[in-house]
Amino acid sequence: MSSLTIYYRELKSYFAQPTAYAIIVIFLLLSLGLTFSFGEFMRVGDASLEYSFFFWHPWLYMLLAPAIAMKLWADEQRTGTIELLGTFPVSTWAAIAGKFLAAATVSLVALLLTFPIIITVNYLGDPDNGIILAGYIGSFLVCCTFIAITMLVSACTRDQVVCLIVSVFLCSTMVFLGYDPLTREIAKATSPATVEAIISLGVWNHFTTMARGLFRLQDFVWFATFIGICLLGTSTILSAKRA
Repeated sequence: MSSLTIYYRELKSYFAQPTAYAIIVIFLLLSLGLTFSFGEFMRVGDASLEYSFFFWHPWLYMLLAPAIAMKLWADEQRTGTIELLGTFPVSTWAAIAGKFLAAATVSLVALLLTFPIIITVNYLGDPDNGIILAGYIGSFLVCCTFIAITMLVSACTRDQVVCLIVSVFLCSTMVFLGYDPLTREIAKATSPATVEAIISLGVWNHFTTMARGLFRLQDFVWFATFIGICLLGTSTILSAKRA
């Protein structure tokens, strides 16, 4: 059994139940609804979509990404199928990769279905679609980061509700750590070095840079490293449980 087999199995299970459809619809309604309401897209004329559209994504992902990934290992442990999976000729890493990619695919589908906003902004103005593409890539990487965090938590518990609560807390912390209003308050009581360290732990600094159209190697390295650490932690926990 390969990663591809696990991937297809997980992806099929997502769309065999209403969970994936509900998450996709909620993301579409909220992301586009916020863009035209609080984002004031029509009034501001934000051709880059940085503030009117992409600004809301981390806030949505900190709730929806855990909902996508909370069942990945918690459900396997609750039903006992994790022991059955251990009898198959599949490595822990292959199972992790397959499950992670399936969850990431669901989030990617939700993100791609927001394409009407691209058509709208191109119809109304003359935007730099390269900047918009960078924003989409940054948005997807934020969601993948939160999915990786949730996978790590899911490997620690068999209760999906516990996994959801803990994951939402951790993902929310990642969002708030780099959020400007909060960091300004922290800066009043701590040193600049401490503020920089706190900002570096959050997703905002790396995400907003990409939303502005800048492809910095350090941002890709940060996302890849953080996701890799979470997946490595998941592998370590699962290997210990299978031993």
